[in-house]
Amino acid sequence: MAKKNTATKSGSSTIARNKKAKHDYFFEETFEAGLVLDGWEVKSLREGKANLVDSHVMMKNGEAWLLNATITPLLSASTHIHPTATRQRKLLLHRKELSKIHGAIAKQGLTCVATALYWKGQVVKCEIALAKGKKQHDKRATEKERDWGREKQRVVRLDNR
Repeated sequence: MAKKNTATKSGSSTIARNKKAKHDYFFEETFEAGLVLDGWEVKSLREGKANLVDSHVMMKNGEAWLLNATITPLLSASTHIHPTATRQRKLLLHRKELSKIHGAIAKQGLTCVATALYWKGQVVKCEIALAKGKKQHDKRATEKERDWGREKQRVVRLDNR
């Protein structure tokens, strides 16, 4: 029996990351959600044609929906289907997780954003996070800490020579 290859061509199981979300939000809690996809979307994800920038999660009728996530259709996907790149995609979560997310959005005023798309076996998973927005001075402080960390690494490297 042949061994299944779960990694993509690049050797990583990550399809797409939302780096802008890490810059704009403080993450409170993360969840792993399944994603309802069409066949052409899976083919495009295997090619790595996904973008999560400006995507977010909306609660509607007790269900979670992923909005503004772009999955670019392949030219050779199908001749009889007219795919839309930014359609609403349903997220699959447990009832307990759905109620927790809905409560945090309604009561605490948090935002739910998609942070990553990745393969888990042969299934596509979406990592979503309950997030609190950063103010401009928070973004500057984060950037200052990052720069200081780089500077410390340079100094230590030069001192060890």
